[in-house]
This record gives sequence, C-alpha cells and structure tokens, in this order.
Amino acid sequence: MAEEKKDAAKKEKKGRKKDEVKKAGFAANIEEGLEAKPARLKLRFRKEGVSALMKELGLKNPMQVPRLEKIVVNMGLGEALANAKILESAVDQLGAITGQKPVVTRARKSIANFKLRQGQAIGAAVTLRGDRMYEFLDRLITVALPRVRDFKGVSPKAFDGKGNYTLGVREQIIFPEINYDQIEKVKGLNISFVTTAENDEQGLALMRHFGMPFRQ
Repeated sequence: MAEEKKDAAKKEKKGRKKDEVKKAGFAANIEEGLEAKPARLKLRFRKEGVSALMKELGLKNPMQVPRLEKIVVNMGLGEALANAKILESAVDQLGAITGQKPVVTRARKSIANFKLRQGQAIGAAVTLRGDRMYEFLDRLITVALPRVRDFKGVSPKAFDGKGNYTLGVREQIIFPEINYDQIEKVKGLNISFVTTAENDEQGLALMRHFGMPFRQ
C-alpha cells in the first residue's frame, strides 16, 4: 500500500510539472504575441512620425525627435471626504478606462478650512507607459473625444512651456468602458501627456502627429 501511495504521489507531481510547463509556455507565447504586435500609434510613429518630425522641426538626428514619455490620468474627488463609496467607484471607473489599476492619491498636508487632514484620500491616478499608453491615446482620439457633445476640437494652448500637454475631460461617460446606467455621478478627469519635447512648439507638433484634434 505504501509503495502504491508513493507511485501515485510521483505521478501527481509529474502531472503538476507538466501543467506548469504548459502554462509557462502559454504565457511566453502571449508575451511573444504582444511583442510582435505593438500598439498601432507606436508603429506609425516609428515608421512615419520620426522622419516627419525631423523634417518639420529641422532636426538632424532621430534621437532629437520628441517622444511621448507617459500619460497620467487623474481624477480629483473632494466628495470622497464625506463618502468613501465615491472613491471606490472612481477607482473602478478609472481602472476600466485605462486598463490599469489606479493609485489612490492622498493629501500632502492638512487644510483646516476644507476640513482636510494629511494623508486623507482625495482622488485616484494612473500612469501609463509603453504599449498601454499608446493604446489609451488611440482610444481617446478615435473613440472617446468624438463622443463629446458639440465637439469642435481641443485647445492648443494647454501646454506648460516645456512641451507637456494637459487635457481636461468634463465627463467620464465619453469613454465606452463606462456604463452610464451604473454610475452614481458624472465626474471629470485630467489627462496629462508628458513628452521629451524641449518646448511647446515641439510638443504641439508631436501631439498633432498622433492625431490630437486641436482647434484651428
């Protein structure tokens, strides 16, 4: 009986190892697939954007071409001070919009007039990089912004002097990932595009290349 139990245990162990190997191989295939199919905007930037921006900005070296470094999506929630459920809802919605788990932002210092204590949760934010960043930008430009009521383009004047751009969105419901019937309140959010541009002229040229619909 003891030997039979040992044999059964060995077979079970071998079976688990085979499953682990299969899972590892499957995960590797997924990673290879992701690497083989980079985001559409990322591909377009590599194939067309670099050379086009070099010509437009009068640059001699491809390394001088400005690039999109990261996108920060932030949702401020003053109401969360009185209702913790609002924060939970915002975190879920921001996660659905960006495809990444948000980080809860907290007050850096206490402000008595606003009944705000240091360390208190006041919002949620997500920092996107790599393919996920390009995929979010693609959805924002092609799907979300066209759903804004009476949309006539975004302001080209929201650069910070260093080539970084911030876009304010009044309603999170422009994103198709949000179900209007399941939200308690319409909330706004800020989207910051951090670039390697040296100035606003370069930043504007970069964002225009990606297809950001600036007002004329």
